[in-house]
Amino acid sequence: MIKEQQKISIKSDRPKHKGGRPRLKVRREKEMKIRLTATEEFLIKAKAREAGMRSSSWFRAAAKNARVMVRLKPEEMQLLRMLSGLANNLNQLTKLAHTNGIISIALKCANLLNEIDRAIKYFNHDGENS
Repeated sequence: MIKEQQKISIKSDRPKHKGGRPRLKVRREKEMKIRLTATEEFLIKAKAREAGMRSSSWFRAAAKNARVMVRLKPEEMQLLRMLSGLANNLNQLTKLAHTNGIISIALKCANLLNEIDRAIKYFNHDGENS
């Protein structure tokens, strides 16, 4: 009985050497599940492998660097359709002015068409500054 108590006291007197990796400052506790097609899964794994990363690390990096395009509101979509229609009509007028030889009207139509095209590109922003 005395030997057991001595063993216990000896064990507790020794300093504990905790080895291993230090704890992370921020733990990833949240889990997110997504559904992918076989093609999407293959594409993601291939891109991750190409970058020398695991799929999860690649996803996190891609999410941080991704640009999200906000969808247009219904009113903005209606304006975009109207602008597209105006551009189409103006293009027809420009062609008509060219065929009939009215150059001054053709130039004005071309300028208006350029302005409408810029407005359409602004609405269709492809993630690039236009």
